[in-house]
Amino acid sequence: MASERILIVDDEDGMRRLLGRVLTREGYETSTVGSGAEALRLVANERFDLVVTDIKMPEMDGLQLLEELKEFEPSLPIIVMTAYGTIENAVQALRFGAYDYIAKPFETDEIKLTVAKALERERLLAENRYLHAELEGRYDFSGIIGGSPAMQAVYEMASSVAVSNANVLITGESGTGKELMARSIHYSSPRKEKPFVVLNCSALSESVLESELFGHEKGAFTGALDMRKGRFERADQGTLFIDEVAEMSMAAQVKLLRVIQEHEFERVGGNKTISVNVRIVAATNKKLEDQVKEGKFREDLYYRLNVVNINIPPLRSRREDIEPLSRHFLEKYTAETGKKITDMAPRALSCLLAHDWPGNVRELQNAIERAVVLSKGSELTPRDFPQGLQGDDQICLQVPEKGGSLTEILEDLERQLILQTLQREDGSQTRAAETLGIKRTTLRYKMEKYRMID
Repeated sequence: MASERILIVDDEDGMRRLLGRVLTREGYETSTVGSGAEALRLVANERFDLVVTDIKMPEMDGLQLLEELKEFEPSLPIIVMTAYGTIENAVQALRFGAYDYIAKPFETDEIKLTVAKALERERLLAENRYLHAELEGRYDFSGIIGGSPAMQAVYEMASSVAVSNANVLITGESGTGKELMARSIHYSSPRKEKPFVVLNCSALSESVLESELFGHEKGAFTGALDMRKGRFERADQGTLFIDEVAEMSMAAQVKLLRVIQEHEFERVGGNKTISVNVRIVAATNKKLEDQVKEGKFREDLYYRLNVVNINIPPLRSRREDIEPLSRHFLEKYTAETGKKITDMAPRALSCLLAHDWPGNVRELQNAIERAVVLSKGSELTPRDFPQGLQGDDQICLQVPEKGGSLTEILEDLERQLILQTLQREDGSQTRAAETLGIKRTTLRYKMEKYRMID
């Protein structure tokens, strides 16, 4: 890691040399100048992590330099030095954006500690800025893989609704990426700087759900040892994502409806009314219209949540997205594991395209992750995938490229057939051998050949 660079600005040559020696011994790279004008020229052409400047200097004093530097590079931390008796100047410097001040004369330990704290704070701020940018980049709509017409229509609707405050209901089968879509809507909205809070209704009992939504006061119930804010309060000014909303009890639905209508609530065990401004994005893998007809979901709440409906189609209905998704996950997991896997064999891709993916994108992601972990070659092959990937009645077959081995193709087909027969017969080698019309000893030999057993 490169040394952090510090610029020292002081018109006194002795002070510049002293500070330079002290900070250099601490492992920093230092540069020194005798005036504010020189400091501005240097900062304009070089990168510095911190500036230490005296306030009292001829021509351009430290306060003027501070203003100029903050206008040029607002995030640059600056420490000012001031003589005893002119602390009011230091206070003014803090108002102008200085990190801290040191009164002369000072102990060298004081300057070392102040510099270390300033640089540590800037490192944390820089990391926070980076993580925030990464978060936004990860969850903008370009981060969702899928070029099919069906998904392009979904992106168009989601990006249009993101800029509004309308509540959104995201529907689709399990594993289609409803939470990822909800995050993308949030991070593409004017609320992106505010919290994105998740509540999964299927993971909580009815008795816990109310406390999770609205929080509770100390002593509200057995075990409530402290006051706790609920998801609504934590999501104020931001977005609350309510996953599996169809699992919410009728009692909880009534209370949720009230908050949506009134924008206020009370914590469990409390009587103080708390006002919030929260956008709700809800998701479900069930048809809420049917739940309403069956009396399992309130119609008035359904219409409050379903201001805009975004339905994410299952992966089997947009097979053109399977290959780009697979390659995205292959790149992701090879990077994470350090494996040198550069591609997928054509027959492996054929298997992926042939599968119906009842678990949708999540199932595909898990399959690729598993294949990367288990693969011992430079490309993924069908044998790297889970045994039941192709389904009971499908065999992956692709015409080999010029120069391909027919023997290898036939052996792989034989291996697939044995695997699927064993799966259909619940692992019984005897029944599988009968189905295949071969002896059990022959089946055992082939299973050993294809490394299905030790």
